[in-house]
This record gives sequence, structure tokens and C-alpha cells, in this order.
Amino acid sequence: MFAASADSSPPVLHTQDERGVHTLTLNRAGTFNALSDEMLAALQGALDAIRADPLARVAVLAAQGRAFCAGHNLKEMRAQPELAYYQKLFAQCTRVMLAIQHLPVPVIARVQGLATAAGCQLVAQCDLAVAARHASFGVNGIDVGLFCATPSVPLVRNMLPKQAMEMLLTGEFITADEARARGLVNRVVPLESLDAELEKLLQALLSKPREALAMGKALFYKQRETGIEAAYQLAGQTMACNMTHAVAQEGVQAFIDKRTPQWPVAAS
Repeated sequence: MFAASADSSPPVLHTQDERGVHTLTLNRAGTFNALSDEMLAALQGALDAIRADPLARVAVLAAQGRAFCAGHNLKEMRAQPELAYYQKLFAQCTRVMLAIQHLPVPVIARVQGLATAAGCQLVAQCDLAVAARHASFGVNGIDVGLFCATPSVPLVRNMLPKQAMEMLLTGEFITADEARARGLVNRVVPLESLDAELEKLLQALLSKPREALAMGKALFYKQRETGIEAAYQLAGQTMACNMTHAVAQEGVQAFIDKRTPQWPVAAS
């Protein structure tokens, strides 16, 4: 859909603050932050760096420009009409998506604009999402004869099957408010309030112990893919391990004592 960018700046800007909040900002506004080979490689590297940081607490996925992400770079794809290349490309994209799920910290999508095809997939893959009211979402590969198969994987895990299938088969876009009603995003606010709303969510997460969030996130996704009996077995084991951890012991004691928990500092 877009030509390769000649921009010499990094495709992904990676910053972090003293609280352990890592922010990854897609930095190719001129190509609507399309997921080129360069962009995917940069995202993978940044996600790997967050995973290696024992002090990381939350990751935010944001973007520059009018679009959050317009999906794969179709001009780049059309220039290499070979099955081996396409298999490599989609495997690379899958690794990025799974890296988001496998991070031991919550990942929040900050959606300031259009999110389409693999860009909508990115939003669906994040644990949480905050969107500007004017943002729109679609999986419209079908418009160019390409069913959005990989975006369908997290999409149908966010919303009801018929809602997801309608988007996938028609290519029609939905508004941010519709995305919230369908379960694709958590919060929708005017653009000028987006960062303030994001900060509210960050504060809520940062007030919780990292270890409990990490165990909970891992369990959430693992049990979702199993039958109910196996899911309960996994969940029970996770809760038992969580309960023996110092953060839970402190949290329960604080509840009993009617005081604010003093979370133990995790070992680095």
C-alpha cells in the first residue's frame, strides 16, 4: 500500500520512565506506520528489550501521525511475489504478536487514529487498549482480495465470532465507540484526553505488584486455549503459587489489618 520509507530516523522510538513504563512509538507517519520488514524487526527488538528488563512494569504501544497502523506494506509485498517471502513475512509478524502476549507485563495500545488489517491485529493483540473517539478500526484486506487471516486470530479472541466475521468478510470499518462495545478497546475518549486516560490506566496497573500481574497475564492466555477442566487446573495451580508469593501474603495481611499494602520490591 505504501512505498518503502527513506526516513533515516528509527522506525520505532523506545523510551522508558523511572516507573518502569516502556513506550514504543511507531515512527513512520509518512507510510501510516505500515508494518514493513524494517518496522517488524524494530518492534521485535524493542519487545525483546522490554522482556529482558526486570524493572519493566508496563508497555505502551503508540504511534506518530494520523494513523496508528495501516497494516502490512502492500507495495513491499507486491515487489516480492514469492511464497517463501510471504511465509517469512507472516512468520515474522506472528513472532511480534506472540512477543506482545508473552511479555510478563501488561501491554496497552494507545490508538490515536486509523488501525486497519495488521494494525487492527496489533490493537487486538495488546492486553488493553485506549482509543481516541475519532479512531476507526477495520480488517479490510478482503477489499484487495486478501482475507485478513492472521488478524482474525486475535480479533475473534476479542469479540463475538459473528461480529469479527462481519468485519473480515465485508472489510467495513467500525468506530472507536463500536470497537469498545464489541470488546476491541477498553476506553474511548476525545483525542485531547487520550494521554490523561492512558495515565489513569497506567496508575491502576502500577499500583499492583508486578509478580501477580505477570502470573495472571500468563495464566489468562494459557487457560483460554484449553478446555474448562484443564483451565481450572491451571488456574488453581497459578492461584496456589501466587498465594505463596510475598506480594499476596502482604496483600492479604494488609486487608486483615485494614491498611494499604506495602508491596515487596522485586529482586532485580
